[in-house]
Amino acid sequence: MGRRRVQHELISKESVRKVTFKKRRAGLKKKLSELTTLCGVAACAIICASFDHQPEIWPSPADAARVLDKFNNFPIKRRGKYMMDQNTFLSKKISNLFERMRKERKKNRGLEMDLMFTQCLAGKDMNNFDCLEDLKDLDHLLKEKIKVIADKIECEMGLISNPANTDGHNIRPTKGG
Repeated sequence: MGRRRVQHELISKESVRKVTFKKRRAGLKKKLSELTTLCGVAACAIICASFDHQPEIWPSPADAARVLDKFNNFPIKRRGKYMMDQNTFLSKKISNLFERMRKERKKNRGLEMDLMFTQCLAGKDMNNFDCLEDLKDLDHLLKEKIKVIADKIECEMGLISNPANTDGHNIRPTKGG
């Protein structure tokens, strides 16, 4: 049986929230333990909850202090290299999404131009293209396709006009070798 997707928002019932917190805290500690064991890295966690008397420190206060001291002894440049606050994180996420959106728009525009090209080949009336930008993009696409065709013709001509072999016949190489 699969798990259902969890909405990431504050759980309104306090009792359910506490139970969820305890389960997820245990899961987090298990993941940290696996990370330190499998990868041989130093890790610690300080988990504070409003309903706990004091924060829980994993694996122990002494080990956590050692990890934090090691971290604090790094040069500031190295320490801050991968650190980011929520604003920085969200800004990076937003810029990545904008870049993905730009690429998708470019891809969609290419598909639109291919469709227009196909419609032109099918005899669609060119007066239906109401945007100068569409016509310019279609012109660019046509020039690209003409160049591809010209390159193929040139390649084929190069294959046909190979030097003659010893018996005077032109040799045309077969595809694949």
